[in-house]
Amino acid sequence: MGPDQAQKTPKVWRKIRSFVRRPGRLTPAQEAAIDLWLPEYAYPSERLADAKRTVMEIGFGNGQALIHMAQAEPEAHLIGVEVHPPGVGRLLLALKSQGIDNVSVAMTDAVELLEQVIAPKSLDEVRIYFPDPWPKKKHHKRRLIQAPFIQLLAEKLKPQGRVHLATDWMPYAEWMEEVFAESDLYEKVPNAHHHRPKTHFQKRGERRGHAIVDLIYVRTQEVSA
Repeated sequence: MGPDQAQKTPKVWRKIRSFVRRPGRLTPAQEAAIDLWLPEYAYPSERLADAKRTVMEIGFGNGQALIHMAQAEPEAHLIGVEVHPPGVGRLLLALKSQGIDNVSVAMTDAVELLEQVIAPKSLDEVRIYFPDPWPKKKHHKRRLIQAPFIQLLAEKLKPQGRVHLATDWMPYAEWMEEVFAESDLYEKVPNAHHHRPKTHFQKRGERRGHAIVDLIYVRTQEVSA
């Protein structure tokens, strides 16, 4: 492994988080929604134990894409993971007002949730749309997509479970492909057909003239103990 590869797959996993703190004003309605309804929708949720599929979206932002996918996949249990209160509040308001009952919400760091709560081989799919690209080289070690993280995902995915990634930052897309290519646990889905609504971050990237890249990987190998 050369020096560039060593930088791309750091060993100090404990420093990586699934989020970066962003400023955002929590409205009174959003704050009330968290107080009133987060306990009702909080993950884990026994009311969704019989769902045919379990899908996790890491970093759902304002929740618009998650709402769309929940409506399109009524048979699935969608777990939305987000740490930023305004986004969580906005999602809860939408879930309640639209009567959507196949979503649960985890207002926590996704890495900790995966490590401490999610059972092995319990997820059918993990969706990570437009994670922070940390474009400066000195910050690459903070990127979510790293070798230890995709190993952790593999432990939680069912056989043939999928990881769906999207980014508008081409260097990060290339990084993601390199990280997955170095793992023997996944196979890339070539020319993958996917159904995904546009997110806020995708629209912002398109306004800036960025190309949008979707990558899908399937867990094909068992994870060694």
